[in-house]
Amino acid sequence: MKIMVQKKCKIRKKMQELLQYIFSGITTGAIYAVIAVGLSMLYSSTELINFSHGEFVMLGAMGIVTLWVHMAMPLYVAFFLTVGAVSLMGLLFERLAIRTAKNTGPIALVIITVGASIFLRGVGMIAWGKDPFSVPAFSSHDSIEIAGAALLPQSILIVAAALVLAGGIHFFFKQTLTGKAMVACAVNRKAAWLSGIPSSTMGILAFMISTGTGAAAGVFIAPITMSSYDMGTMLGLKGFCAAMIGGLGSLWGAFAGGLLLGIIEALGAGLISSALKDAIAFILLLLILYIRPGGLFSAKEAKRF
Repeated sequence: MKIMVQKKCKIRKKMQELLQYIFSGITTGAIYAVIAVGLSMLYSSTELINFSHGEFVMLGAMGIVTLWVHMAMPLYVAFFLTVGAVSLMGLLFERLAIRTAKNTGPIALVIITVGASIFLRGVGMIAWGKDPFSVPAFSSHDSIEIAGAALLPQSILIVAAALVLAGGIHFFFKQTLTGKAMVACAVNRKAAWLSGIPSSTMGILAFMISTGTGAAAGVFIAPITMSSYDMGTMLGLKGFCAAMIGGLGSLWGAFAGGLLLGIIEALGAGLISSALKDAIAFILLLLILYIRPGGLFSAKEAKRF
């Protein structure tokens, strides 16, 4: 009888640990999903993959550190100022770097985004130094216990914000003329221009929305991780992995890919080894590309939403 009770306790404990890993994975996956949605949205609008996207996430996190923690601004004011400032940086990036090289090939544009990533990381190191910063949770409420596993209010806020951002972008592309015009420019820029759509304006708007969503992801991730000048590199790569897993160019595919990546990453780190945490994303990406090159939620070729 005593042995049976011990076995039941062990099974219950394992189930609680498994549920805790899933909660952690959903939280992390929601961040990956927001980053992936920003990348996928930009690709759908401009057919460009921005490998400096992770650095705009870093700027969002460091912006909330500066405005909310150090300057004691109200949280909502710091949030909108941070997202607005990073969106303007996206505008400058498009005007000064991408626009000047619009007649070059896609490889040159990719190299420009990689160079921008290195530049922004250097600027971040000069501006904030090498020491990481911590940010308090946005909510002071206690954690919620579900079947013995703790769910933090910050985690709920992150998932809700990810759904709102993804839903908002989906509505923008599907229900507004501006969103449809942005997709039209990516499909056939010349035909869109002949139809009276200002392709240059659409490109600027796409970069501003993409970098703005990246900044929002950085703001929401700040309370659950240490914020530093080099945090964007791995986040950007994992966001790219999530977008490719879901299907580059598919909004909800990118969102689902982020959640899937976060859950598998958390389960692998908790059940196998924490040393595999960063490797899991790239192993999963290689596996998906081998089995289904277009991603799990798209056709054989990446398609726009």
